[in-house]
Order: sequence, then C-alpha cells, then structure tokens
Amino acid sequence: MFVSEFRVLGTKINNKHMKKGLFFLVFVLLSVFAEAQFTVRLVVTDVATRKQDDIYVAGNFNNWNPKDEKYKLKVFGGSRKSVVISDLSAGTYAFKFTRGGFEKVETTNDGRDISDRIIEVNGDISLDLTIAGWKDDYPDKPKRYTASPQVKILDTAFSISQLNRKRRIWLYLPKNYAVSGKTYPVIYLNDGQNLFNEQTSAYGEWGVDECLDSLQMQIGKEAIIVGIDHGGDKRMNEYNPYDHIQFGKGEGMLYADFLATTLKPFIDSRYRTLKGPEYTFVGGSSMGGDISLYTVLQYPNIFGGAFVFSPALWVTPALYELAEKFTSTTMPKFYFYAGGKESATMVSDMKKMTDILEKKSRIQIRKVVSPLGQHNEASWRSEFPDAYKWMTKDY
Repeated sequence: MFVSEFRVLGTKINNKHMKKGLFFLVFVLLSVFAEAQFTVRLVVTDVATRKQDDIYVAGNFNNWNPKDEKYKLKVFGGSRKSVVISDLSAGTYAFKFTRGGFEKVETTNDGRDISDRIIEVNGDISLDLTIAGWKDDYPDKPKRYTASPQVKILDTAFSISQLNRKRRIWLYLPKNYAVSGKTYPVIYLNDGQNLFNEQTSAYGEWGVDECLDSLQMQIGKEAIIVGIDHGGDKRMNEYNPYDHIQFGKGEGMLYADFLATTLKPFIDSRYRTLKGPEYTFVGGSSMGGDISLYTVLQYPNIFGGAFVFSPALWVTPALYELAEKFTSTTMPKFYFYAGGKESATMVSDMKKMTDILEKKSRIQIRKVVSPLGQHNEASWRSEFPDAYKWMTKDY
C-alpha cells in the first residue's frame, strides 16, 4: 500500500489516517480564515482646515455613500477623530474621507484630487491618517471641453416615457459617416456624462471618442456610440432591476425597456445602423454594468452583447438567478472586467456570474481581471479598447 509522506512542523507523518486528519484540519483552518471577520479603525490625527466639521468615510464597503451616519467619525481623544469599521472579510478596500459629499472630499494640500486610499485587510488594523485639504477649499478650475468633433448632443431632454423623466443623450458618429454610405454597429453606453467630455465627468472621462478615432485607423472597425446620462440621485434605482432595502425601488426593468423599445428604434430610424442583435451592444461600469448585463439577459434578440465593467453584483444578487434561467437562440457576447483593487468580493462575485453563464451552450464570454485595477474611470478607460476590439471581432 502506498502512503504519502508529509512533514508538518518538523514531524514526519506516515499514517494514512493521520494524513486524512491533517487534510481535514487544514480545510477547517482555511475555512475559518476565509470566513473570518476583521475590524479596521481609522484615526484622523490632523485635518488641515475645517477641523470642527463632521467627517465621514466613504468606500467600497458602503457603496461610496459620502454621508453615511454609520461611518461618521467620532472624537477620539483630544483633536483626533476615528471610526471603527467592523465585520470586514479579508480583502482589498478603497476609501476616502468626506465632509458629507464628494464636493467636499479630501484632496492634496493644494487642492488636487487624490487617488483612493487602499488597505489590504487580513487581520484587525488601526491606521493613523491625516487630511491635507478639502475640495471645497479650492475654487474649481474650469474643465476643458474634450469631446471630439464626432460627438454631439442628440437631445438635452430626451423623453423616457417609461419613467416619466427626460435625459441628455450623446451621439458619436465615425469620422467618415457623412460620406461613406455605410451602415454601422451601435453601442449604447450608460453614464453618458463620463464617456466623451472632461467638462461633464466628475471623476475623469473614458475617452471613448478618441479611442474609436484611433481604432478606426488601426483596425478599421467603426461603430456608432449612443451615450445615455445617468439619472443623478435616481441612478441607483434606474440601474437596478430589483428593489433594494438601502437604495429603494428598482426601476431597471423600465429603464431596460426604454433602451430596447424606445431609444434603439429611434436611433435605427434616423441613422444608418446595422439593426440585428449581433451588431447591437450595451455597456457600463459598476451599476451601469449590472443594468447592461440585465438588458441582454432580458432582450437577447435586440442586444447581442454587453460590456460589464466592475459589476456591483452585491447590490443585484437576483441577477444570478436570472442568469441561471437564461436561454437564447442568438449567440450573445459578454465582456467581463474587474480590478483587483476594488471591493473584497468584486472578483469572486464576477467569477460566480461567469461560471453560471459559461455553462450555457450558446454564449461567448471573455473575463479579465487587472490586479491593480481600481473602481474608477481611469481603469475603465484603460480597458475599453481591448473590450471594443473583442466585442467587434466578428464583423
């Protein structure tokens, strides 16, 4: 009988029963560690200005809520303030300090934006931190208008009858659209404010127009882009198909219906488009990724692919069940992307979704994890060219 030999803490183990016991012990220890919950204490030891104002911490552990009373710092000896964040699983977390809104978020000492603060949690942590400045202490410098000549505002108040709201719609046309006579694929992208123009993007733009201008020269692949502004304080509702205990009534079913039955027919009737699902895509990031995934799952005969960047699946767990039940006579494509420096469960949540979809017989999936990727426009801007090339590879 063959018996494997193991060495544990300098002791040789030859007994097969002890071997089984060892495996069980290791499994238990790993399970305990995986399920462990840790505590992080953030202590602000000095604030450059507005020292008496309330301070909050916003991060991927509370959906970046800038005025979450549960994450308000309390006086902690003298002039210091602190907050204790409990029950965190091991993983990577990002955060910033605010005074109740992102117009009052922390900055450098000369008013420049700072990157998210990042912590790796694998045990209890206490950090001493300082705040160098606040955004509202510095007059906003006028942002440049960066949209290319191919971008125009289709409508500043396009009617979303399903929600009884109006919305700005952006349109990008390929450089030679006016003279080519060609028909083009169409990509519908959420969070239109962030796609083309630095002036309208709060945290940087994706540069979709410059990207497509370059790719047109490099690979000859052209497309029409339709950007739909998000609904401001209604964004979490419009991009969620399901009711949520924290964010309220889900309106994503109505929003997806708007994309499928109102906006797409309008675009198809006025521009030279390739109308089939294999040429029609939808995309977005975070909750914009969630609603893009949902839209294809609900309307696979209209939308043939989704760019799903950094999906916030912890907000929409019912999407897993929808994916389990999904069937289609078409061959939809899904490009999934997540960053390793996002929430602790971002990558595992995405893998859970792709594992479900990969079991389907008629589906194409690409999944990308960038170890250093963060939950921000800069990361999504970097990923968009590869996603676009993959999504359009078949035409």
